[in-house]
Amino acid sequence: MEVRQARASDHDDIAAFTSDTWGDRFDRGDYIADVFPEWIESDGPGQRTVVAESDGRVIGVCQVVLLSEHEAWAQGMRVADDARAGGVAEAMNGACFDWARERGATVCRNMVFSWNVAGLGAARGVGYDPATEFRWAHPDPDVDACADSDGASGLEAVPDPDAAWSYWQRSDADRELAGLTLDPEESWALSECSRERFREAAAETAVFAVQGTDGTCGAAYRTRDYERESGSGEDDGESGETERWVEYGVGAWDGVPAAQSLFAAIARDAADIGADRTRVLIPETARHVSDAAYAGIAVSENPDFVMAADLTGRV
Repeated sequence: MEVRQARASDHDDIAAFTSDTWGDRFDRGDYIADVFPEWIESDGPGQRTVVAESDGRVIGVCQVVLLSEHEAWAQGMRVADDARAGGVAEAMNGACFDWARERGATVCRNMVFSWNVAGLGAARGVGYDPATEFRWAHPDPDVDACADSDGASGLEAVPDPDAAWSYWQRSDADRELAGLTLDPEESWALSECSRERFREAAAETAVFAVQGTDGTCGAAYRTRDYERESGSGEDDGESGETERWVEYGVGAWDGVPAAQSLFAAIARDAADIGADRTRVLIPETARHVSDAAYAGIAVSENPDFVMAADLTGRV
């Protein structure tokens, strides 16, 4: 077995062994074969896609991306069914870890669906430890959204990035999420949040600080919006039509009134940019999930787990 940088000619082998990755769980199947050509084209100083090859056939694929000077993100780990338990995942992860460490990364993270028990076991086996978990909240875009507590509580969402950052730093959401929020550049990746992230959102997208007479009690920022094929649910099959989604890098708040005000502001913002669907990253805690539910916000069925590997002691 050889682990090497991926080439465009590897596509057919990868498409073959990723055709039934999720079985009947997702009607639209695995995304790897679709994005693989883009991965090859965008490989460079900050990104590397690797494959494992045996007897002239590609049997595994994985990608690692640098998110900052010290953070790397691994994604798209797939191994052919008939090549599992043969050290393929370990070899590819080792190559990704080495590549990232040589470029200054001290940590590499990845994400695993909480229901993917095999994937969680594989992640632990190749050097990842548990880091944090989160869910998606889905407020409906609504230009007229108004929190039930507005007026009674005196809360208002204002575009103040420094107030939002200061609140984020002292919030339990920061602690529960290990300081991680959606990365502004790499989709589906989490990285360490900074004051600058809130300031850039204020300048380029949107930021929210929920404030009242007692100070700031909630924060969020918009990360990106994009088009995706529509279905009746978040992970449903293709319909031939598209929907505009908008993602918010984190939602943090103190109490249900603050949650209502924050989600109302997000709903109005999503409607203003013409979004059909939303996705807000929130901590996977009983309080945050139940607060969102009590505020009338739909929440994803399962959490997602973030794993992290310490690269500093590797040789």
